[in-house]
Amino acid sequence: MGKDRERERLPRKVYEAELLRLQAELVKLQDWVRAEGARVVVLFEGRDAAGKGGAIKRITEVLSARTVQVVALPVPTERQRTEWYFQRYVEQLPAAGEMMLFDRSWYNRAGVERVMGFCTEEECRLFLRQAPVFERLLIDDGIILRKYWLSVSDAEQERRFESRLHDPMRRWKLSPMDLRSITHWEDYSRAKDEMFAQTDTPESPWYVVESDDKRRARINLIAHLLSSLPYHEVEHPALELPARPPSRGYRRPPRESQTYVPDHAATLTGS
Repeated sequence: MGKDRERERLPRKVYEAELLRLQAELVKLQDWVRAEGARVVVLFEGRDAAGKGGAIKRITEVLSARTVQVVALPVPTERQRTEWYFQRYVEQLPAAGEMMLFDRSWYNRAGVERVMGFCTEEECRLFLRQAPVFERLLIDDGIILRKYWLSVSDAEQERRFESRLHDPMRRWKLSPMDLRSITHWEDYSRAKDEMFAQTDTPESPWYVVESDDKRRARINLIAHLLSSLPYHEVEHPALELPARPPSRGYRRPPRESQTYVPDHAATLTGS
């Protein structure tokens, strides 16, 4: 492994303190997106088990789903397979005041589809020619676009797969396609290198995040995302709880007239 991958893992206390600070900034970013009517698109790409989902979760867990949404598209339908490749992604682009986080994106074509044979070489090369043009159109129209590649080593990926294999709470994260990717490590590497060569442009660059240490990766990605956006704190009007008006004779229906959820918590404490 490279020198960066051999660094000591970020201590949990340091990670949690900094994550809390960054999440407070993410709330300010959310307010700015709404107030300014900004349109923000963030792409999360990388090999299976690189940590894309975990990074996205740490971003969204303190934000409103009305403003910040996750896009994770399923396998295309038969009709979608006959459309212009970018068409179903266009439908997911943000309107004013929205931020879309793509858990895998149109770059599926240059990665898993190419390596696993779900598209032809001609289709992939057409994609690699069109992607920079497509992204330039988005940026010209005012969309803020950020692209992150989470980079995981082969040893760490295998360790994470092994962990999921024996953890019933995370087994759902492991698919036959994930396991097949182990045997195509070099194919994915070559595909990623060509993808970068064709789509890492000055107006829409790729940002690589070393992700063998998940905590470090999340902190680094969120900090970079915040530093790259021109957000500022939005002033909010002062809020005050109104006085509760006096009762006008309302009486709650008897408890037995409604169906309550059983008190399962009481069985845990005996009270």
